[in-house]
Amino acid sequence: MMAAITAARKGNQVVLLEKNEKLGKKLYITGKGRCNLTNACDMDELFRNVVTNPKFMYGSFYSYNNFDTMDFFEEIGLKTKIERGNRVFPESDKSSDVLGVLLKELKRQNVDIRYESEVTEILIKDNSFYGIKLNGNNEIITGVKVIIATGGLSYPSTGSNGDGFRFAKSMGHSVTKLFPSLVPMNVEELNLVKELQGLSLKNIHIGITSKNKEIYSDFGELLFTHFGVSGPVILSASSYCIPYMDNKDLILLIDLKPALSKEQLDARILRDFDEFSNKQYKNALDQLLPRKLIQVIIALSNIDPEKKVNLITREERSRLVDLLKGFKFHITRLRDYNEAVITKGGIQVKEINPSTMESKLVSNVFFAGEVLDVDALTGGFNLQIAWSTAYAAGNAV
Repeated sequence: MMAAITAARKGNQVVLLEKNEKLGKKLYITGKGRCNLTNACDMDELFRNVVTNPKFMYGSFYSYNNFDTMDFFEEIGLKTKIERGNRVFPESDKSSDVLGVLLKELKRQNVDIRYESEVTEILIKDNSFYGIKLNGNNEIITGVKVIIATGGLSYPSTGSNGDGFRFAKSMGHSVTKLFPSLVPMNVEELNLVKELQGLSLKNIHIGITSKNKEIYSDFGELLFTHFGVSGPVILSASSYCIPYMDNKDLILLIDLKPALSKEQLDARILRDFDEFSNKQYKNALDQLLPRKLIQVIIALSNIDPEKKVNLITREERSRLVDLLKGFKFHITRLRDYNEAVITKGGIQVKEINPSTMESKLVSNVFFAGEVLDVDALTGGFNLQIAWSTAYAAGNAV
């Protein structure tokens, strides 16, 4: 949609081919239906949040940055707001409003939208684009240039089945290994997570290690599920875990009290125990932990639940502190494309012109968005990659 609008604004006659019965199915479900459009951070942070091939994004980010995106949406009639972590959302909290203004702008720019039009082949002659073939009636539509913005493999229910990768390969492009990314994780300790299912922990710190080496750490929000863990910090962590999944020794450590050192946490626990000196241990953690977590922590601490807190030893207290500062899980696998926000991997960026998104192998073929081997963390950064690369392609045709 962004590529089509940009190309049409330059005076091109644009046909937008959509395999679904409507546009923007994936955009509709982003940000839990609220659509986290972009991130209102500075340029350095924008690049820091791109995990794969940030240097490739240099040209397109500087030509069309996150504030350009915000201005564009305001200009076409969408009021936006900035929330925690500089995440930008529509003021209405409805992704349907984002789609609504894009559709209006497509109409305003006289873009010819053809629904239920699945492209099966990109037609090349003399190493240059000349048309596309449609499924069903074998119709051929000729054109001067084509922008391929088909997404990746994530959320296949929205129509993402890797078409763009197939088209790219047919033209001689290399496609890197593909993985589901920004995805929840399964853990070994199923009995624990089932007890904690639905519990959301805010302001926690996580660290993920492989062979005792830390590969990722973050601060934020985590959610327990029936199979393992999810939430913003976990989704972002998954992007870094992919290269280590074969090691089978990925350990997740959750610091439940990151604002306190072990000594400070011990002092805090002592204060609580003094206040509840005649209470049993099982009834003395209410001020320290969410209710759902208390029974699990009590069981793992190996302290008698019936024991009066004034009888708990320093050694037992030390065990409790270690547990709260390093709540441990063994990651067994990442979830699949049905739950992945994005696809990691894609068309080799060295084969694409970073200023125009045009193929270096075939003339008049351009790529935009998730089909490229560029990905970022959660927070609106992947959509910004989409807007910037789409603008670059649309502007170059």
